[in-house]
Amino acid sequence: DILKYYQMKKYILLFLLAGVFPLLLHAQKSVSYRLDSPDGSVELMVQGGEKLQWSVKFQGQQLLAPSPLALHLSGGVVLGDGVRVRSTDRKEVRTSFQALHYKKAVVEDHYNQLTLNCRGDFGIIFRVYDDAVAYRFFTNMGGEVVIEGEEANFNFTSDHPAFVPYMRDYRDGRIFNCSFESLYTRQRISGFHADSLAFLPVLVDVGDGKKAVIMEADLEDYPGMFLKLNETGMGYQGVYAPYPLEEKEVGINYIPVERADYIAVGTRNFPWRAVIISKQDKELLNNDLVQKLASPCRIGDTSWIRPGQVAWDWWSGINISHVDFRAGINTETYNYYIDFASANGIPYIILDAGWSSSGDLLHTIPQVDLPAIVAHGKQQGVGVILWAGWHQLVMQLEEVFSFYSHMGIKGFKIDFIDRDDQLAVASIYEITKKAADYHLLVDYHGVYKPTGLQRTYPNVVGTEGVRGMENVKWAREDVPRYDVTIPYIRMLAGPMDYTPGAMRNATRRNFAPINSNPMSQGTRCHQLAMYVIYEVPLQMLSDNPTIYMEEQESTDFITSVPVCFDETVPLDGKVGEFVALARRKGETWFAGAMTNWDARELAIDLSFLGPGEYRAVIFRDGINADRQASDYVREVRTVRNTDTLEIKLFPGGGWSARFEKL
Repeated sequence: DILKYYQMKKYILLFLLAGVFPLLLHAQKSVSYRLDSPDGSVELMVQGGEKLQWSVKFQGQQLLAPSPLALHLSGGVVLGDGVRVRSTDRKEVRTSFQALHYKKAVVEDHYNQLTLNCRGDFGIIFRVYDDAVAYRFFTNMGGEVVIEGEEANFNFTSDHPAFVPYMRDYRDGRIFNCSFESLYTRQRISGFHADSLAFLPVLVDVGDGKKAVIMEADLEDYPGMFLKLNETGMGYQGVYAPYPLEEKEVGINYIPVERADYIAVGTRNFPWRAVIISKQDKELLNNDLVQKLASPCRIGDTSWIRPGQVAWDWWSGINISHVDFRAGINTETYNYYIDFASANGIPYIILDAGWSSSGDLLHTIPQVDLPAIVAHGKQQGVGVILWAGWHQLVMQLEEVFSFYSHMGIKGFKIDFIDRDDQLAVASIYEITKKAADYHLLVDYHGVYKPTGLQRTYPNVVGTEGVRGMENVKWAREDVPRYDVTIPYIRMLAGPMDYTPGAMRNATRRNFAPINSNPMSQGTRCHQLAMYVIYEVPLQMLSDNPTIYMEEQESTDFITSVPVCFDETVPLDGKVGEFVALARRKGETWFAGAMTNWDARELAIDLSFLGPGEYRAVIFRDGINADRQASDYVREVRTVRNTDTLEIKLFPGGGWSARFEKL
């Protein structure tokens, strides 16, 4: 009887399990999680089970419809399909950190976080801010992990307009090798070019003044994300450069000529995938998401890192004049640059391409006595920065950094990376860390957009990845429109070495691309405002010293503008049309405004100023700036924080001011 009793219990238990287990399995497949932002305005939904998906609402509006995300590993393993959540962890984080060489001194960091720990030794972290959402994968697997691909989807709920920077200028005609410089194409999501890829950030206008900007952050030892149209027709999906198997030199570039059928090897912590959300365009001018998501500083002592402005030789073609020597890549010219920098409080000069022997960075051309230049700079209080091609530098990295740091060189401008596959991204980290070991600054050109490296290694004082002013030397593009677009999109990613400062300025009708003696599009005040608006800890003065000395009034304003600030206040703006903001350093405020080719009038509310009176030094477009773009007016007046300044911007115009506490 006892045996029959236990057999009966066994059959009953098996019967119950047979009925309950499918229900449990179904429940697991349909499991979902909700995570709200601290103020409740942003709602993130995560759906697990057969396909891991995320979706986002903002102020009740569905921004992202359910969008699949997954990692595809070798052997057919898909982290994101048939997800089984082992445990979850929720927390609210409210903290702050000191920001080095940034647009503000302190970054407030407040978010809610959900971590899903899944069977299969992997997990996903989701964060929701009041103005952003982000997620990243992580794995805890042993042995070599080969990532064949990644699914990252951003499915919008309507065919919204977007600002898209397409890949262009393929190096050696090969996709995934480009300069990451492009104007923005404004088009519906569904109009995305089928044969193209876009690099990040990409901005989507989701209606009612709201914007959503697709980003990535903390990219390390992993390829960067491009976007293409996904199968929904109203969304984007990530695309990644495959892992390089063979590379070769093609001119100044080092190009993969054979790639694997996978994108990365060995990665454990993956980049953040993120969407920044704004109610008004101007909010994008003061967003800190990339800083928040970046890995903290890895340099113990940062006191040697000195941001500042730099006199640059290449853009102007070294067209100095009124001297008794032949201008060019030679000792006399660079000593002239040093004397100009010293006289104007500029802490650095750059020797751009041409100073070194071909193929060997350890030797200079005969015309350049580098020790003498460095010695003259030291005597004048001006540091010297050297240009180097990426591949050439990598081949001699330890020797070059050791040799020139001991000589007294302050840093390197590193150019022509033109890739963001896993090897290139890893190389950037290796170079940056090695530069920090030798107390060298780094300014990256010909490089992908920043993703937070400046916080992790603050010796990175500049990043290009922008279609900067060099392009007016050879192209007739609509530059003023681009100038007032990048503060809302590209500048969200991090420091932006646009290289402003042209003293030869042209109206739309009078502009001509002249490589050897270039001019800018737009007014003089448009150029001056860039020093307030564009963020980069190593800010260029791109024109030549002779013309800066002839335009000393403008030069004095430029050199009075800091490269890093304690506070930033957005004033007004609309992406692609105009921008206006204010920044504070100590008790002194700076403000700038720029417009596209449309003239406009703005009211600048001075409530950002502290109490009391301020001496305002103002530069505005002159009455004839629509005919002679270099025409401007400098005026000095006393203002208070209760005042409003009515300003007029001419086509391609600008306005800037310095407010000194009395």
